[in-house]
Amino acid sequence: MSGVQSVARAFELLRAVAVEPAGITELAARAGLPKSTVARLLSALEKEGAVSRDEEDRLYVIGVGLAELAGAIDASAALATAVRPHLQWLASELGEAAGFSVPTGYTMQYVVQVESPNPVQVRDYTGLTVPMHVGPSGLCMMAQWPSEDLERYLGRPLASFTPHTINDPVRIRLRLKKIREAGHCWIHEEFAEGINSVAAPVYASGHRALGAIHVHGPAYRFPPPGGSEQIAALVMEAADRFSTRAENQ
Repeated sequence: MSGVQSVARAFELLRAVAVEPAGITELAARAGLPKSTVARLLSALEKEGAVSRDEEDRLYVIGVGLAELAGAIDASAALATAVRPHLQWLASELGEAAGFSVPTGYTMQYVVQVESPNPVQVRDYTGLTVPMHVGPSGLCMMAQWPSEDLERYLGRPLASFTPHTINDPVRIRLRLKKIREAGHCWIHEEFAEGINSVAAPVYASGHRALGAIHVHGPAYRFPPPGGSEQIAALVMEAADRFSTRAENQ
């Protein structure tokens, strides 16, 4: 197989992986390639971080490593594809919508959301950007900031989205300390009235905060009485799994 042909087949295989997670047999059918060729290419692509295998079902998905090559415009799309299996697992386990967001300056951008199986759902926030201090994902990012960056942010006027939004710098500093200790953050109707949410940070190589995975639902049912800690544990588990993949690529 020539070098040019190998590259062409690798890209054809990546397109097949991007459709949805799949195993070697299914990917070979999608790409129209022999299984032996697909297995060889997947092995090479996995070493480069272009694809990875889900720990649960061993299906191949687009790897976080592609984000480094995609640049600022396409990085979010690559991350959205890579994180989706983790969000699907959370939505299935908790019965609420799960999403992933990344920092963009002093805001968080919601890049992907998997809907709740519940017939009563919250809106899809994909594409929305919100100030760091308003949502649990942004607060998880702020908890990782150096003190000078944090003070610079807290020295600015901080918006309130609802009567429950916490925008007092003293209370935010105390809150960030608790987030660092707990590894997650809950908010209760601070971003939108009637909506509660919990998030945990995702890390890339060098323990760099890459973004955050969150789950949100209507306040009247989420979290259920006594369920906050168990829900937070599952969100942190999903974030840890995705972090492990990102750190290895």
